[in-house]
Amino acid sequence: MEVKIGVHNAPRELSLETSKSPEEIDAIVRQALSERQGVLNLTDERGRQILVRTEHLTYVEIGEPVERRVGFGTA
Repeated sequence: MEVKIGVHNAPRELSLETSKSPEEIDAIVRQALSERQGVLNLTDERGRQILVRTEHLTYVEIGEPVERRVGFGTA
């Protein structure tokens, strides 16, 4: 599952691949947003942890990964 995170005053979004389902990611995001001093904590497929304070979140996009095609004849 691909997750993109927009952070306030950051020129680029954070992007990660995770094995969690969309429902699990939604629950994690909602839980973090409900806490007064919340921190969004996600782990990608390589085991790297991404931590973002919820006060700096602008958006979280949850979607299927896009298969990248490489080479000639890809359309």
